[in-house]
Amino acid sequence: MASDREFVEYVCDQLGGAGRIAYRKMFGEAAVYCEGKVVALVCDNQLFVKPTPGGRAIIGRVVEGLPYPGAKPWFLIEDRLDDREFLARLIRVTHAELPLPKPKKPKARKSAP
Repeated sequence: MASDREFVEYVCDQLGGAGRIAYRKMFGEAAVYCEGKVVALVCDNQLFVKPTPGGRAIIGRVVEGLPYPGAKPWFLIEDRLDDREFLARLIRVTHAELPLPKPKKPKARKSAP
């Protein structure tokens, strides 16, 4: 089941205190970016945050879930979606612990025949 656009936008609004938040649709779901790094996924109208040691410390009692078949476990945020301060702190710490994305290789230009 694909996530509702309204839910994805609500989640991104809730995370807004963490920095520049954006999302990109992927296969009916959404990858959530903070300052250019993927920090969370929204799948089946659920928020999954990328696991980090700092995030685990903030959450305390962690509930893990699989955002899609074959995925590794991510932190499933179920009962604190309305807590903007908690979410902003969680995303800031998660963002700080993640490496910068690898630069994309330039596409090769096709030569005319």
